[in-house]
Amino acid sequence: NCARMFTVYFPFRSQIGINVTQIRLPKQCTEDQVIEELLKLNDDQRVHGVYLHLPPAFLTSRVLNTLKPEKDVEGISDVNVGRLIRGDFSRGFVPPVANAVLDMLVKDDGPVEGKNVLLVGGKRPLQLILQCLIEKSGMATLRSNRNRNHLQRQVMQADAVVMLDSGNMDIPSTWLRPRAEIIYCAPTQETGLDELMIYNVVRSCSRWLQDQHYRPWRLHPLKLQPLTPVPSDLEISRAQVAKPVDQLATEIGLLPEELESYGRNKAKVRLSLLDRLHSQPDGKYVLVAGITPTPLGEGKSTVTVGLVQALSAHLKLNSFACLRQPSQGPTFGVKGGAAGGGYAQVIPMEEFNLHLTGDIHAITAANNLVAAAIDARILHEATQSDKALFKRLVPSVNGVRKFSPIQISRLRRLGINKTDPESLTSQEISNFVRLDLDPKKITWQRVVDTNDRFLRKITIGQASTEKGQIRETGFDIAVASEIMAILALADSLEDMKNRLARMVVGTSHSGLPVTAEDLGVSGALAVLMKDAIKPTLMQTLEGTPVFVHAGPFANIAHGNSSVLADKLALKLVGRDGFVVTEAGFGADIGMEKFFNIKCRASGLRPNVVVLVATVRALKMHGGGPHVSAGSPLPREYIDENLSLVAGGCQSNLKKQIQIAQQFGVPVVVALNVFKTDTQAEIDLVCQIARECGAFDALPCNHWAQGGRGSVALAQAVKQAASKPSNFQFLYHSEMPIVEKIRTIAQRVYGADDIDLSLEAQTKIDYYNQQGYGSLPICMAKTHLSLSHMPDKKGAPTGFVLPIRDVRASVGAGFIYPLVGTMSTMPGLPTRPCFYDIDLDPATEEITGLF
Repeated sequence: NCARMFTVYFPFRSQIGINVTQIRLPKQCTEDQVIEELLKLNDDQRVHGVYLHLPPAFLTSRVLNTLKPEKDVEGISDVNVGRLIRGDFSRGFVPPVANAVLDMLVKDDGPVEGKNVLLVGGKRPLQLILQCLIEKSGMATLRSNRNRNHLQRQVMQADAVVMLDSGNMDIPSTWLRPRAEIIYCAPTQETGLDELMIYNVVRSCSRWLQDQHYRPWRLHPLKLQPLTPVPSDLEISRAQVAKPVDQLATEIGLLPEELESYGRNKAKVRLSLLDRLHSQPDGKYVLVAGITPTPLGEGKSTVTVGLVQALSAHLKLNSFACLRQPSQGPTFGVKGGAAGGGYAQVIPMEEFNLHLTGDIHAITAANNLVAAAIDARILHEATQSDKALFKRLVPSVNGVRKFSPIQISRLRRLGINKTDPESLTSQEISNFVRLDLDPKKITWQRVVDTNDRFLRKITIGQASTEKGQIRETGFDIAVASEIMAILALADSLEDMKNRLARMVVGTSHSGLPVTAEDLGVSGALAVLMKDAIKPTLMQTLEGTPVFVHAGPFANIAHGNSSVLADKLALKLVGRDGFVVTEAGFGADIGMEKFFNIKCRASGLRPNVVVLVATVRALKMHGGGPHVSAGSPLPREYIDENLSLVAGGCQSNLKKQIQIAQQFGVPVVVALNVFKTDTQAEIDLVCQIARECGAFDALPCNHWAQGGRGSVALAQAVKQAASKPSNFQFLYHSEMPIVEKIRTIAQRVYGADDIDLSLEAQTKIDYYNQQGYGSLPICMAKTHLSLSHMPDKKGAPTGFVLPIRDVRASVGAGFIYPLVGTMSTMPGLPTRPCFYDIDLDPATEEITGLF
């Protein structure tokens, strides 16, 4: 009949291999200092559990709720308490004391149903949790009263008494009922964590490890209610309520620490995702390209978005769209934005088309920092002696001169294996301080993300302060910068940093290439680009995920979204998912560069090519009249005209299918349907496309219907992707530069041959001499024709392709020939798009974007 007494101690166990760090704060510390330490622990991925051994005055709600619930192994934060009270034991932690007490109560030999348990003392969160757990086990709880007489009556009614940190209070044995239990929770001075605390740490670590594995998608598509007639793109975008980007991230298996939010609608995704999912099989890889574009527009971005909406929202297959970030040049120029259109677009389209997360601004800043470094170095070398240059480049700090790491790298390239500045000879100092750039052979230009034709050629250095260092240079559009190409082709931050260092900015008087690393600027460039390298997550109108990364302009750049965006997406969609990425302009430009440049850099191999065409564009390639932007359409493009359609199919569409087939990838033709297209025209295009070797050809109505209008295309893509692919490059990398250019001209464009200018041939000879001959080719050519002549539609033959100049993007990793009069800085038309773009100052709503 004796009452049984138990004591719960906290013995520390070091044998199980848990690393424990004790953080001791001064007695005079403030609540803010405690919170500052907790925030550091929250962000430390090596920490899987935090125990707050603090005075009661510091265990405020603010402190407790700062700690991440997944690291609250004591289980006393509001979130954990709420989860336990609700009965969610899968995510929260049961406090070790509560777990031990409950274990003792339940392990008693007698039945637990109807047993009365008195809780005496303790902190309120612990009381609440114990009360909840005890009552869920079928027992009843009593709350203690500090009044001694009342407490005695409560103890005499209880089958068990739990003393929770009750100070000096003692329960006389005479108060206890026969066979009643009394449990003391008594922490000892020399001990730290009890076994159950360690158990919670192990559970936290196990959950963290489980989170590192691939997470199946739980995508919740957004509903569309298409209207007829179809409203403007901006009206459609604003009518849809987008999911918060962190919700979308959770649905597709991203962890909170892998996301850097830029407001509610967009976020950067950290590259650590690739390490976490490195063993996850890739999904299927789909490229969207097009026929030769016309002023009428073909809609590659719209098809890309409509296809992924169909795959994810309607066929319930994980799918990702990987799009390029639009340039301000076309957005305010003549082409407009690049978010898609109608009911197949990325939202919010204003944010997509304007600034986004600032990647292009970062590229502009980095590019122009290089340009400033070049001219400053030329000035200083021209006006200072070797000794003066050396003193300024390696300044004395507290009487000591020391090389920076980037300067030591330059010394190594010069063959100088010294680290003490005082040990260099006069000749070594001269070699070190003088890049000796030839102003006439500087290849690096400044950039701006605006179509500004009057910057194509400029004169700089005319101020008297520049001491006569006048030279001619020019501006490119920002997205044509080599730094943009590096952003698109790099597969890690380290790879990007190395590529930035290798960029060749010009040639010395002695004929040696001068790099960004020689200038000492490559580390600073990496700093400017450290956030830009992370793809931006957005969503379509139907709530399916989109990565926006890298830039457009496949006519003067390589014109593809980034390798990293594609790689991240391929891991996220999983083995049975689809990643749909977009190439710029026609298959002869964007697709060819995708295969020969991007696929070489990434090691990825596509499963399907989706070739976008329109009836109206095919009519133009079939001999239809010229069209000017903003002018009324001739009747040939509005009325049924099967002969023009057939002519365009037999020339341009057939040629573009054949180009894709040279790479061994199946082609699915997506006919982007307009309201003026007749059924006979649609059927004719699909029939001819199949006869020309396409795996399939289907009409698409995503612009008017969203993903539902592209379900047939999605099914065809899925079927084509299941077939074996026989991908192959168009040329071997070791083929001579001239032969690689000739191969592209003849096999892709249909030229008879190429015509190299003397300047182009001289450059090729120099690049071969410098060891750049194995780089792939990025042709800078008009996008409006398979030839170099913009007005030649269809599939021109019998022409010779003129190569005016050849340049090298050594950091990006390609040689780019300039074909004909191709310019790297577009100009504004007579009536640019900016005439229609405006802001309502009262509502801050933007109008006129499309």
